Amino acid sequence: MNEKSFTGLEAIIYDEQVPDWPGEIDFYREMALQTKERGEAVLEVACGTGRVAVKLAEAGMRVTGLELSSEMLDIARQKTKAMPNVRWVQGNMRTFDLNERFGLALIPGHSFLFLLTPEDQLSCLESIHRHLTPGGMLVAHLDHQDLGWLGEIGTKKYGVFEAGKGFKHPQTGNVIHTTYSWSYDRCTQIAIQKRVWEEVGQEGEVLHRWVWEPEKFHCVFRYEMEHLLVRSGFEVVGVYGDFFKQELGNDSPDLIFVAKAREKK
Repeated sequence: MNEKSFTGLEAIIYDEQVPDWPGEIDFYREMALQTKERGEAVLEVACGTGRVAVKLAEAGMRVTGLELSSEMLDIARQKTKAMPNVRWVQGNMRTFDLNERFGLALIPGHSFLFLLTPEDQLSCLESIHRHLTPGGMLVAHLDHQDLGWLGEIGTKKYGVFEAGKGFKHPQTGNVIHTTYSWSYDRCTQIAIQKRVWEEVGQEGEVLHRWVWEPEKFHCVFRYEMEHLLVRSGFEVVGVYGDFFKQELGNDSPDLIFVAKAREKK
């Protein structure tokens, strides 16, 4: 058995691990079409392998994808070799300068939760604001926090692993079994996930084992996010519980903000 730390495997299987949310692409496409009609372009922040950006580019939008991971961007570029209306930029979502303004910015797939402090959150939102035209729009997709689940993982002893959904290795075809351990720190609102993946051979033997460094996510709540957006120069114009624009409720699976960039005085 070969035990490994992070490799490019996660980038390779990212699209399988992160499917589109119900109604998500139609929601973004509708807003992107309005942006296109104004002759403006779309920015996707923390774009990964281009899960969203590629679909918008295929629909004729001019799109820029910003991503920190070079492995993710390599895959995104492979997808769009013949597409002149999309570009990929390696950069940090906390602070970036693309020397361009956009009519629409997106932060899909809960990526905002990787920002762990108010300073990082504000820096990201202010960077986006600088890149939007006056009246430009921002869509931020967050996880609608489940207090019952947070309470459960907050009382568990960290290190208790549970089985997750397995998948096939995209290159070898072997099954990869996944296990996860979660904990939650109420003082900082940070959930911590630890992952172990094991590639299993034809005889059931473990061929490779990937142990990820613990990943941290800041659990953002509704009015916390509204406060951050207003401080960053935005006006909140919509808060939804899913991509079908249903009103946010206690059982809503998602927390989706639509905000407009105000001109800073």
